[in-house]
Amino acid sequence: MAITILHAAHSDTGRKRPRNEDPYCLDATLGLYLVCDGMGGSNAGEVASALAVETIHRHINEASQNQDLPISGPADPSVSPATNRLASAIRLANDVIHHESMKQPEWAGMGTTVVAALVTNELLSFTHVGDSRLYLVRHQTLQPLTLDHSWVAEQVRSGIMTEDEAERSPRRNLVTRALGVARHVDVTIGETPLQPGDRLLLCSDGLTKGVRSEVLLASLLHKDDMASLTKHLITMANEAGGEDNTTVIALTVCQTEEDDSLWRHRLRHRLAI
Repeated sequence: MAITILHAAHSDTGRKRPRNEDPYCLDATLGLYLVCDGMGGSNAGEVASALAVETIHRHINEASQNQDLPISGPADPSVSPATNRLASAIRLANDVIHHESMKQPEWAGMGTTVVAALVTNELLSFTHVGDSRLYLVRHQTLQPLTLDHSWVAEQVRSGIMTEDEAERSPRRNLVTRALGVARHVDVTIGETPLQPGDRLLLCSDGLTKGVRSEVLLASLLHKDDMASLTKHLITMANEAGGEDNTTVIALTVCQTEEDDSLWRHRLRHRLAI
């Protein structure tokens, strides 16, 4: 089975921030989709997130042309080469950001979250650090493929806080992992086969701070046009207060027409025998 990915992305500064520190990458040729959310004083967050996008994109592009390109960090034998490659790109981004923060005093402590997806044939590889998220919609159900690396998320998972308490907590913006803040970073990885009809959403926390899961699901189910969907999600984030930058990438998995035609031809041939 061959698949086609329909996609769109949109990013907005929001109503409270002076600049947008949520860059993204959408490279359908590579099958690479990623969202970053920078943090740090002055322009440091913007610098960190831009460095992350540039480094990850470059590494995946170089690997597509050279399969022998070395991997940064240990390879996990339980996952595919594509997933290990994506994790390698994230670690390299961490190295670059941390190195630059050591060179420039005004950038000290800068960092960024990242959520990245790499589609190879029908396999979805994904990685994340921080509280930017990846969701899968399948069979009309919203499935989070990432778990936030944040203080409140850890309290919820431990049963100390409820979801409602976490949303009201003054510490809800405190992440426990980020790219660039330390020499080494713990990257969470995963992979799953894709199916025609799947829908994916990558987003920064500007969306999830104000828009509840059931509202997200309704939009993802009922908006067929990807560009309209991403703009609608941004509008909802701003109507909920727009306190942060918001970036979203929406993907829909379709069976390719060529593959579908071939399948129908083979079926008719078998029925005629």
